[in-house]
Amino acid sequence: MAGSATPGRNFRVMLRMEIKPGMEGDFERVWQEVGGSVTEHPANLGQWLSRSAEEDGVYYIVSDWVDEPLFRQFETSERHLEHRKKLHPYRSGGSMTTMHVVAALAGAAGAAA
Repeated sequence: MAGSATPGRNFRVMLRMEIKPGMEGDFERVWQEVGGSVTEHPANLGQWLSRSAEEDGVYYIVSDWVDEPLFRQFETSERHLEHRKKLHPYRSGGSMTTMHVVAALAGAAGAAA
């Protein structure tokens, strides 16, 4: 992920999503189906879905954006509201953290790819 953002400029969003028991597979499938509504936005640099290795039913969605104002514009758009509506039935809770990328270091394995 280090190569996707420009330190000092880009904006990163991390969502922690708690998924209802037994719905994890469906959530993953729907996330992939609707993901284009995020990644097709011209300000989006990419997004990643990760399942917690420590907590059952917990997922993290990380997305990188050109800057905060363009992310906030997307966040209030009809496109985003439709995306959220499709994922909402699977959620039992969650939170959002936003941050400014200040540094990025590529690992040896990433540099070789």
